[in-house]
Amino acid sequence: MLKVLVVDDDQGLRLSVKSALAVTQRFEVDEAFDGVNAMEKIKGSDKKYDLVILDVDMPRMNGLEALRQIKEFDPGIIAIIMTAHATLNDAIQAVKDGAYNYLQKPVSSDDLLQLIDKAVNAHNLISNIAASAPVMVEAGRKIIGHTSQMQKVFNIIHRLAKVETPVLIRGASGTGKELVAKAIHYNSARKDEKFVAINCSAIPENLFESELFGHEKGSFTGADQRKIGKFQFAEGGTLFLDEVGDMPQLMQVKILRVLQEKVFTPVGSNREFPTNVRIIAATNRPLEDMIKAGSFREDLFYRLNVVPIFLPALAERKDDMEHMVNIFIKKFNQAHGKRINGIAPDAMAVLKKHAWPGNIRELENVIEHAFVLEMSNIITIASLPESLLIATGTNLIDVPPLIETAHSVAAVGVSSAAQAHAGLADEDDSDLSADAEDLDAEEIVPYSGSENLDFNAQKEAFEKEFIIKALKTFRGRINQTALHANIPKKTLLRKIEKYGINAKDYIN
Repeated sequence: MLKVLVVDDDQGLRLSVKSALAVTQRFEVDEAFDGVNAMEKIKGSDKKYDLVILDVDMPRMNGLEALRQIKEFDPGIIAIIMTAHATLNDAIQAVKDGAYNYLQKPVSSDDLLQLIDKAVNAHNLISNIAASAPVMVEAGRKIIGHTSQMQKVFNIIHRLAKVETPVLIRGASGTGKELVAKAIHYNSARKDEKFVAINCSAIPENLFESELFGHEKGSFTGADQRKIGKFQFAEGGTLFLDEVGDMPQLMQVKILRVLQEKVFTPVGSNREFPTNVRIIAATNRPLEDMIKAGSFREDLFYRLNVVPIFLPALAERKDDMEHMVNIFIKKFNQAHGKRINGIAPDAMAVLKKHAWPGNIRELENVIEHAFVLEMSNIITIASLPESLLIATGTNLIDVPPLIETAHSVAAVGVSSAAQAHAGLADEDDSDLSADAEDLDAEEIVPYSGSENLDFNAQKEAFEKEFIIKALKTFRGRINQTALHANIPKKTLLRKIEKYGINAKDYIN
């Protein structure tokens, strides 16, 4: 439930906004009668507000000053401005100062709820990039103080939302560069316009200029119609140049001209087109070394490097891994409709042993893999990818199996027949109890046959034969055997240990 503070000197308007929010039952709403009262509540209460909706024109402290103080105290608080037509310019200024957006009075309930949803989604982008731990550097020094990880991220986005300068995001592949770029865009004054991403390493050199600036009909062979480029398509919004270090040198010159003069010329055209696009670039390449080697222009580097952000590799910050895993658990609980509560300590220890060459992207894939296979309410070693276990030298046979409950089996919808064959469920004795007295009264029938009719012995023989056959079929691969044979991985490992089976014997 979002904690909301409505700030206005008009009691009737506060009540109107509060009533509009109460309809959805998603908000816990408090009121303040002016900016001073709002700051008293924000600073003096143990309650942390997620959203503040405030008027511009108020006594003692107006909305603009209250907004500045709110953002200085906690940049993570979402702010929405309410304004009369006469103070519209003030509301626009408030957006530049960090408010998410503004609404003109009288405020429509539908418009207010839609705007809150957009603001919360943009806010969630920032929460997600907390996993990337971006650090902004200015004049060679870190400008983010010794605050919490989330506070660092909110400070970065808050500062970048107030400027229009280019941003250069640097970090290894998989550290979350595009996610950071999206968070900057969707929390800036350009949030209602397009975010257009282009991967510079994926475009053939001969098509680069046309892709960015467009071309006129007949400008080259195959140009049978006019095409607009990414700059024109992103007009008013943000153009994200991913892997900018792979941009051909001829295009570096043309991009530099766009940044300097704010105009571009489509291929085959004599006309210059003005452009109003914010550039965010990203790279995993060592641009300083490329400048020395002559493969990247120094003047373009300084144009792009106005606000540099550095994303550290995951291997450098393993102490943050538990926080990141919790972020992904929350994400995949929503995506897959599951209720996984966390990760087992031994599984976390395995994650921390890994080198993570794929960084945060690789970690996210590992957690999603675990979600698909995990049958309990926590992520265990048995649900981690086999490749990761091999890379960390983890032997599954040495891992003590967890006791499975009937509830966890039922939750994944395993059929009763499969449970009986795989030994996943015990027999329900309730149906037998009613007939217990009749069984006691029955005549004992002697059995002299040679066949072993002991149920448990036959069941175990079937299990062992079935598991060996499945391992042979899938060449000793534990994950594939568990998936295709419809056996929970933990159960398969337990049975392998029970029957003394060596899965490696079936790898060919």
